[in-house]
Amino acid sequence: MEIAMAESVLSDLPFHNEQAAFEYVEAQLWPDGPVCPHCGATGDKIGRIDRRSKPSKKNPEGVPVVGLRKCYACRQAFTVRMGTIFEDSHLPLHLWLQAIHLLCASKKGMSTRQLHRMLGCGLKTAWHLGHRIREMMTPDKSSPIGGEGKTVEADDMEMGRSPKTKRPPRGQRPKNVRVLSLVERGGPIRSMVIDHRGIGGLFYSQFDRRSRLVTDSAPVYRFTGAASHGAVDHSKNEWKRGDIHTNTLEGFFSIFKRGIIGVYQHIGSNHFNRYLAEFDFRMNTRAKLGIDDVQRATLAIKGASGKRLTYETTHQEA
Repeated sequence: MEIAMAESVLSDLPFHNEQAAFEYVEAQLWPDGPVCPHCGATGDKIGRIDRRSKPSKKNPEGVPVVGLRKCYACRQAFTVRMGTIFEDSHLPLHLWLQAIHLLCASKKGMSTRQLHRMLGCGLKTAWHLGHRIREMMTPDKSSPIGGEGKTVEADDMEMGRSPKTKRPPRGQRPKNVRVLSLVERGGPIRSMVIDHRGIGGLFYSQFDRRSRLVTDSAPVYRFTGAASHGAVDHSKNEWKRGDIHTNTLEGFFSIFKRGIIGVYQHIGSNHFNRYLAEFDFRMNTRAKLGIDDVQRATLAIKGASGKRLTYETTHQEA
């Protein structure tokens, strides 16, 4: 009797072969065939190009350029990397796929140092790689969350410092980052950093007032214009009354804080929204919704198009 041997997902060909990696990404971003990023041409106006890189001491004859295509409408060359987070990256595409899978499969994230060690790339490359992937995970926030007949939980949390951290001078409040999150019961979650304008503006821009709202007893949620409003009073140790609770968000905040403290340890406040997008994405594609690690990584890749994040802009924010 033969016993089937376990096989790692990372042993799949696209994670190790550059040609297979390009074919996989093309299948996700070009489901109906190649599209020219310069003029939008498709079909028989797109051809392949066999070209080698410039000769070097290590490779006197150069190496084949993988995935290169040419548009015969505008006479421009391109690959599937153009117009995506992969553009202008010297990292091989199969290593990109490994990094995306690792970030999507790790419930509490993966640090830059860990990516640096596992991929064998530079530390600066791993740092920028992680931020590009988080940019790819960023959800569309153009329309409010919820709707008629739907229930939305809303809550906020503050990312406080450890008691062991050096305290600020007397009279100065610690600069803790505050976060507002809304989650549709059985649907998506959306998190945002609360700026100096407070909760109100962010909440009204993201909440559909036709929804039923469930919150804690914070005064800011009392007059929202929601279809109906239920609240629990945590100050009186009331955590749930029927289906009125904010336990979904309490669980999410717990995972987020464990990820920041245990994995990332410290993040700059100017990058906080990107890390929130990462945890939101994993929450919106969790196993409870029937999505496994491979499907989650595929969904992340589908969001790569039309998103660019250059090293210069990221570095300026740091």
